[in-house]
Amino acid sequence: MASDPKPNLPGQRYGFSDAQLAEHPLVFAPDLLADKVFVVSGGGSGIGKATAFTLARLGAKVMICGRREEKLQTTAESIKQLVGADVAWHAMSIRRPEQVESLMEATWDQLGGLDVLVNNGGGQFAQDAIDFSVKGWNAVIDTNLNGTWYMMQSAAQRWRDTGKPGHIINVVAVVHRGMPQVAHTCAARAGVIYLSKTVSTEWAPLNIQVNCVAPGSIATTGLNVYEPEAAAMFKYANPMHEFGDSLDIAQAIIYLAAPSGKFITGEVLSVDGGAQQHGENWSAGIPDYFKVHGR
Repeated sequence: MASDPKPNLPGQRYGFSDAQLAEHPLVFAPDLLADKVFVVSGGGSGIGKATAFTLARLGAKVMICGRREEKLQTTAESIKQLVGADVAWHAMSIRRPEQVESLMEATWDQLGGLDVLVNNGGGQFAQDAIDFSVKGWNAVIDTNLNGTWYMMQSAAQRWRDTGKPGHIINVVAVVHRGMPQVAHTCAARAGVIYLSKTVSTEWAPLNIQVNCVAPGSIATTGLNVYEPEAAAMFKYANPMHEFGDSLDIAQAIIYLAAPSGKFITGEVLSVDGGAQQHGENWSAGIPDYFKVHGR
């Protein structure tokens, strides 16, 4: 069963504290990723933050990026204080190709290269698809699909030009049966999945692996913004009737990035409690039409 993270802030019901991210037991050897260089987008909060903490604990060199400088700096300082590792950070938007290039240059300059790119950055909002504005649709597609692609291509070109191997791991979503009320992110994440499958073949001669991790209902701090009753229902979107946690996703990413994943490419690792087989998730609340007796 999934672990039960304890809150670290008044009123916080979901998500690990920084201290827990620094101390929670891991299944990997402490030096597993010694001297490996990772970039983690969206690294200032949620799954990205948990991934950065976990990578640092396993000896990796880490560059976190995202739009909010404060979050990145706070996360880097917390990792240094609690883990004893220096983490680099770079404020930027993955939606801006020139800023992606600047990130890659900073990573090579400061950390000496790049071994694994973790594309975790993204965002969406819950709304019935029929009411999406053009601006809202474009914002989600531009971030979740285009931004991910800019990161993938930039990293791959550098690996090609330097003759180095590389690995891209894209954090996506469980899209197999659609995602009501977040159709824009479903479309974008499905695009990333099949983009990843395609270039995993194209880029195999360059010794570049490309994989995806698809989280289900994960109890990150982001869940605290929902109404308590609505948030509590999310765990019933899988047959285990449990929440996963951010370290479930971080450790899935590491499984793929470590030698354990050396023969895996073009794959989607779903960490969802079986939600792709059974369950539904209505981010904005289940419509009356779909309610049945007892729900």
